[in-house]
Amino acid sequence: MPVIVASDLDRTLIYSAAALALTMPDARAPRLLCVEVHESRPLSYMTETAARLLAELGDEAVFVPTTTRTRKQYQRINLPGPAPTYAICANGGHLLVDGVSDPDWHAQVTARLADQCAPLAEVQEHLLRAADPVWVRKHRVADDLFAYLVVERELLHEDWVKELGVWAENRGWTVSLQGRKIYAVPKPLTKSAAMREVARRTGAGLTLAAGDSLLDTDLLLAADQGWRPGHGELADTGFTAPSIRVLPDRGVLAGERILREFLGAVRGA
Repeated sequence: MPVIVASDLDRTLIYSAAALALTMPDARAPRLLCVEVHESRPLSYMTETAARLLAELGDEAVFVPTTTRTRKQYQRINLPGPAPTYAICANGGHLLVDGVSDPDWHAQVTARLADQCAPLAEVQEHLLRAADPVWVRKHRVADDLFAYLVVERELLHEDWVKELGVWAENRGWTVSLQGRKIYAVPKPLTKSAAMREVARRTGAGLTLAAGDSLLDTDLLLAADQGWRPGHGELADTGFTAPSIRVLPDRGVLAGERILREFLGAVRGA
């Protein structure tokens, strides 16, 4: 039976320049491979070693990129290795099969959101009204499923994020602060549900996962085995569980370590 490896991307396997955490002397820094270009500029990286490991993983397991990015944002990424048959975008709102969103899956998700949480329009209106223009740079809606703000982090009051979290909780939504983005996401919109669907379709015997943010919690708990790096929201809160291995590695080297862990588990299955 195949092994599924469902991994978050940003700050788990791929890293912006600001998130690389290259704390070693310059001469000892790892060689980097650019895996995303946006508006003619390099945007995301992984180490060359991580790229080789990911290519090996793609040959030995069902690798499923699993991201909160929209389909358009995901499609900017050029990962090494064989093209994934499945990918999870928009936090589980879209299940891509050979690069195309499965319409039946998307219909199931939108019906579940309509039944179980406050509508997107209400949340979007609250964000527009409550966020301070002093620190907000962009308001965005992602694939008509959830909303996020791009902010100036140094000007942002952490108490505001906590207050937003309480407001959202009462409406069936959750809030996640990742780098310069504040996400408001419906609770029924989960990466884990999409991962389970891939497992059902492939007949997987083992599921592995990795992630660094609050929005990865359900994915990590749903997998047979999970890993989280030493940075990110989950590290900041000390999140762990019996099936989750906490890694000390931070930054782009954490991505390399996670891929080594994945390969070890796949080969030991």
